[in-house]
Amino acid sequence: MRDRVLRGTVVTDGRLLPDSVVTVAGDRIVAVVPAAAHDGPLPPASSSLLLPGLVDVHDHGGAGHGFPDATAAGAAAAVAHHRAHGTTTTVASLVSAPPAVLAERIATLRPLVVAGDLAGIHLEGPFLAAARCGAHDPDAIVPGDPALLDELLTKADGAVASVTYAPETAHAADLLAVLATHGVLPSIGHTDADARTTTTGIARAGGVPMSATHLFNAMPPVHHRAPGPAAACLAAAARGELVVELVADGVHLAPDTVAAVFDLVGPDRVALVTDAMAAAGMPDGRYHLGTMQVRVDDGVARLAAGTGGPPGAIAGGTACLVDVVRETVRDAGVRLQDAVLAATRTPARLLGLDGEVGSLTPGHRADVLVTDADLRPQQVLRAGLPVTGGGA
Repeated sequence: MRDRVLRGTVVTDGRLLPDSVVTVAGDRIVAVVPAAAHDGPLPPASSSLLLPGLVDVHDHGGAGHGFPDATAAGAAAAVAHHRAHGTTTTVASLVSAPPAVLAERIATLRPLVVAGDLAGIHLEGPFLAAARCGAHDPDAIVPGDPALLDELLTKADGAVASVTYAPETAHAADLLAVLATHGVLPSIGHTDADARTTTTGIARAGGVPMSATHLFNAMPPVHHRAPGPAAACLAAAARGELVVELVADGVHLAPDTVAAVFDLVGPDRVALVTDAMAAAGMPDGRYHLGTMQVRVDDGVARLAAGTGGPPGAIAGGTACLVDVVRETVRDAGVRLQDAVLAATRTPARLLGLDGEVGSLTPGHRADVLVTDADLRPQQVLRAGLPVTGGGA
């Protein structure tokens, strides 16, 4: 197979490399050099941007299919939708549900993990704070149960990558011990805890990689006499103790909030995520997230009236990760190289995959997103092969 040569401005690892060439052989990147230093025929000069394939650690679905309830074929279609838009590494997020349902969802999705189509499964719950359930079914939220968690992770046999829990839930320390035993990433979220409880929970993790699930959303707002979990997570991120997820889609967070977090903790401690649900890539209308009925108007997903959750609560996102990156650059004013870092190397490192994906580096898997200057996808490679399905 002949080498594939891509030319444009390379955006990787927090750097911009104008007029550079990425050379791909088989499923690997073999060279990243200035165009003038390339040994061989050169493609024409281009205004395209060459990005690492994007890495989304929080994604509930797309193309009309939600990971919390889709068939295996539907889940594969959701993965394909996001892949065609440049997300070449996806973690499938579930929502709070009864144990039997969670076990069934893990069994359905695990083959996609084994095949390499998913980077893992994210259990968002059920050990959350009912007061901050957001779009989760409050009846499915239960106190921390280490035995249940161990049972689910044992059945998953390595397929679960992360678990979101509230640090104030029962037996939180035991939950962390179970996660550590299985090598699963703990993530703080959907919490009503105060700052001290949150800080204690982070310290209890003992320095293992940790994240904060969609920072600011589904947690108390920051107040100067009650800083809450958001401030505690920001402080921990600034100390290098965890990574904060931001759903920077223009709906979940104000652009100024996104900009402030990047300024405070830096792109090495921010993971841009979609929190996408089944409506991603679909027209407005009615959908569901697990058992919760959702209505999408003007691309904004909210709980439909009468579903048992807070009226009108945001119910996931409808964007792809490249759209989140564009929003972060265009509206929040974050530097392109920083926004790209937060959607590539930082989440890859969080998953322990930074030696394989998240960077345009020789030896890494050849996952490349080619966009125009406005971050509109033009071409996607995954493991060196073109992704079909229309990235634009």
